[in-house]
Amino acid sequence: QVQLVESGGGLVQAGGSLRLSCAASGRTFSLLAMGWFRQAPGKEREFVANMRGIADSVKGRFTFSRDNAKNTVYLQMNSLKPEDTAVYYCAGRDLGRAEYDHWGQGTQVTVSS
Repeated sequence: QVQLVESGGGLVQAGGSLRLSCAASGRTFSLLAMGWFRQAPGKEREFVANMRGIADSVKGRFTFSRDNAKNTVYLQMNSLKPEDTAVYYCAGRDLGRAEYDHWGQGTQVTVSS
């Protein structure tokens, strides 16, 4: 069973930076496509980034990266804004499947103005 564990969230002032990490286990990492999503209070969960693309709302500020040797993906977040406040989730998708089947527990990111 795939396990995804996020870390790196916290409280930061607007304009600051955070790097989220997501460590995967339980599956050959190279067989997983990975992505980051977020859910703000009262809003639906939305896509943030993966290897193929990044949401317009964070383009130029956030960067997705992957280290297969460490079974880990990262989300580098710069120039953070209060509207980036959300729970950030790491997700994994088995190659050949359309949907993300595996989810982490989420990590809270709070950006103060």
